Amino acid sequence: MTEKRIDLLSLDTHELTGLLTSWNEPVYRVKQIQRWLYHELADDFAAMSNLPQALRARLAQETRLGALTPLVTQKSADGLTQKTLFQMTDGQTVETVLMRYLDAPGSPAEAADAAHVTRRTVCISTQVGCPVGCPFCETGQAGFIRNLTLGEIVAQVLYFARQEKRAGHELPLTNLVIMGMGEPFMKFNVTWRALEAFTDPARLGLGARRITVSTSGYVDGIRQLAEKDLQVNLAVSLHAADDALRDELVPVNRKYPLRELMRACRDYVRATHRRVTFEYA
Repeated sequence: MTEKRIDLLSLDTHELTGLLTSWNEPVYRVKQIQRWLYHELADDFAAMSNLPQALRARLAQETRLGALTPLVTQKSADGLTQKTLFQMTDGQTVETVLMRYLDAPGSPAEAADAAHVTRRTVCISTQVGCPVGCPFCETGQAGFIRNLTLGEIVAQVLYFARQEKRAGHELPLTNLVIMGMGEPFMKFNVTWRALEAFTDPARLGLGARRITVSTSGYVDGIRQLAEKDLQVNLAVSLHAADDALRDELVPVNRKYPLRELMRACRDYVRATHRRVTFEYA
């Protein structure tokens, strides 16, 4: 059965305003709802206590709070890292990882103690599968199915933010990396809208410098991001320093060879004053 309800996490402030205006709701409801979604981390309309009961009922009937259902969770032996497999409304699945970092080496028991965890980074996916087709990457070898929606991307972050908040952590998430399944620059507009949601003070409000976007080397996406005047960090999955080998390992190199990629990276640093990290498998 096709899900027809509107995913609130796919709406930016302007779109949410338009929806509520069409319902003849006052504009200030927008801020109230966004606060419940992104600051209070509510996962149920019934919890939105300062909204009229009639509005809560309509929201529950016509909209939804994300589109992910956790299926399987795996944790590392020390309890610091957690990988969750989510299912979406069409039955497709995607993985997201939460990584916790201690202020100093500690026992597994300390991993769950908010006093010892100084950083909580969530690694999110942007696609089901990946079209790049790197031979060493399991996701790439599985093929490409579809892009994630904005709501599906944001929901990954909110799931772990809620989890960490319930565990008593005052600052649920500190960092975000777009390094999971998929190539984020293949659908630049959706990735950009996600970055807006992550950095918008009315929504998740993360500092741009706490966010890293990883690409296999899509030069057009690097240049588009450089033009946006948002100081996010850039990571490039390099894996080889010569074109012949990189053509085999990272097929997108055939379209964007190293000389062109390095030029785009240097331009990105000049435009944003942020570092570029090069990754090797």
